[in-house]
Amino acid sequence: MDTDSTRLQGVALYYAFRNKLVRNYIFGSLFAVWIVGSALVLTTISISPQEIERLAIIFACSMAVMVAVESWVFTRHVRPIRQGLFCRTCTVQTIETAYRQAHKLPQLAVFRILVPHFLGLAVPAAGLTLWQMSRGLLHFPPIYVAAAVAGAFLVASMHAMIEFFLTTATVRPLMEEFHRLAQETHRIELNPEGHVVLSIRPKFLLSAMLIGTSPLLLFTLAAQIRLGNLNEEMMTGYWGWAGLILLVDIIFTYTGARLLTHEVERPISHLYDAMNHVKDGRLKTVQNVYSDEFSRLATGFNMMVRALQSREAQTRAMLDSYFVTLAVALDARDAYTAGHSLRVAEYSELIGRLSRMTEEDINVIRQSALLHDIGKIGIRDTVLLKEGRLTEEEFDQIKAHPVLGETILKQIEPKDAMAPLLPGVRSHHERYDGKGYPDGLAGDDIPLLGRIIAVADAFDAMTSDRPYRKGMDVAKALSILEEGGGTQWDPEYARIFVDYMRNQRLGKAAGDDT
Repeated sequence: MDTDSTRLQGVALYYAFRNKLVRNYIFGSLFAVWIVGSALVLTTISISPQEIERLAIIFACSMAVMVAVESWVFTRHVRPIRQGLFCRTCTVQTIETAYRQAHKLPQLAVFRILVPHFLGLAVPAAGLTLWQMSRGLLHFPPIYVAAAVAGAFLVASMHAMIEFFLTTATVRPLMEEFHRLAQETHRIELNPEGHVVLSIRPKFLLSAMLIGTSPLLLFTLAAQIRLGNLNEEMMTGYWGWAGLILLVDIIFTYTGARLLTHEVERPISHLYDAMNHVKDGRLKTVQNVYSDEFSRLATGFNMMVRALQSREAQTRAMLDSYFVTLAVALDARDAYTAGHSLRVAEYSELIGRLSRMTEEDINVIRQSALLHDIGKIGIRDTVLLKEGRLTEEEFDQIKAHPVLGETILKQIEPKDAMAPLLPGVRSHHERYDGKGYPDGLAGDDIPLLGRIIAVADAFDAMTSDRPYRKGMDVAKALSILEEGGGTQWDPEYARIFVDYMRNQRLGKAAGDDT
C-alpha cells in the first residue's frame, strides 16, 4: 500500500473514530443530563414557571461553558492519535505515542467527564443559582443547590462509567491500525505490555459500586428534597433510616463486587501463569475446573499446549535423528570405533538419570555426547586410523579435535540451539586433576557435560576392541574408573557409574545362576 493510500485510510479511520466518540458522548450526555437530571429536578421540586425559565437560562449558560472547556480537553486528548493517523511517513515515536494514547483514552474519557464536564457545568450553574437566590429571583433553600451538585456528581459518575466502556470498544480499530502501520513502515511489533492503565480489579469494583449505590444515593437525595417540609425530628429519623439502608447497600455492593472480581481474576491469573510456563519452555496443560466461558478458554489453551508438545516431540526426534546420523557417519570412518558415539551417549544419559537430572538436561547430555567427537572429521585418516603408536605431532593433531568440534558446531544455525552442547564437546578430555586438554581445567571448573562424557568416553574406549589390542574386561575397566576418580575423572560421576554397572553385573550373574 502506497503512502497516499495509507494516509487516506488513516484519515478516514480517524474521522470515523472521532464521530463515534462524539455520538457516544452526546448519547451519554442526553441520557445523564437531560433525561435523568431533568426528570429528577422537575419531579422533585415545585417551582413557578418564571423560576423554570431562569433555571433554563442558567443551564444553557453552564452548558456553553462546559462545551467550551470539554472541547478543548477532548482536542488535546485525541491530538496524538490524529497525528499518528494523518502523517504521510510516521516515525516510530509518533506511532508509539499514538498507540499509547489510544490505550489511555478510556481512562481519559472518565477524567473528561468528571472534571471539565462536571465542573464546567456544576460550578457555573451553582454560582449563578446562588447569585439569583441572593437577588430574590429564585426561591428555594440553599440545601437544594448542594443536593443538586451531589446529584450531578453521581449522574456524571454513571455517565463516565458508560463512556469508559464505549470508548474501550471504539479504540480497538485504532490499535489494529497502529499495529499495521508499525509492521508495514518500520518492521516492528508494538508491544502492549506496560500499557495497561486500569486493571480488572478497580474496573470491576468501581463499576459495580456505581451501579449498586448511585441509584439509591440519587433516590435518597431526591427524597430529602421531596420531604423537606417535614419537621426536624422526622427528618432526623429519616436520615437515620436512610443512612442504615445506604450502609447495607454499600456493604452488599462492595462484597458482591469483590466476589465477582475474584471470580474473573482467578481463571485469568491461572491461564496467565500457565502461559508464562509455556514461554519458559514448560509445556504443561491446566486443570479445567470452570463451568462458564473460561472452560472454553482452558480447553483451547490445553489443545494448543498438546499441539506444541506433539510438535516439540517431533522436532526433538528429528534433531536426535540428525545427531545420530552425524555420529554414525563419523564412526563409520573406522570399523573398530563403529557405534562408539552412540554408546558414549547411552552411558552419558545413564549417568544423568542416575544423578536425577531433569529430562531437559538429560536431552542436552545425550546430544552433546553424540557429537563429542565431531571434531575428528578434521583429522586426516592417516593419523586418525593409524594402528601403531602416534608420534608427538600426530597426537597433537588428535588433541585438537575438541576445539575443532566446538568450532564446527558454532557454525550451525541457530546458534542458541547449539550453545548448550559446546561445553561437553570442548571439555570431554579434561582431567579432574587439571592435566587434560585443551584448557587444562581442573575439578568443578570443568563443565558438567565434560565431566560426565569423560567417564562414559573412557569406559567405552577401554572396553572396545582396537586393531592393536583387545577390549578390556568390564570389571577391570570399572576398577580403573574407580581408582581414577578424583584424579582423571570426577569422583562423584565415576562412583555413580561404577556402582550401577557392578550392580547390573551382579544382578545378571545371580539371574544366570538361577
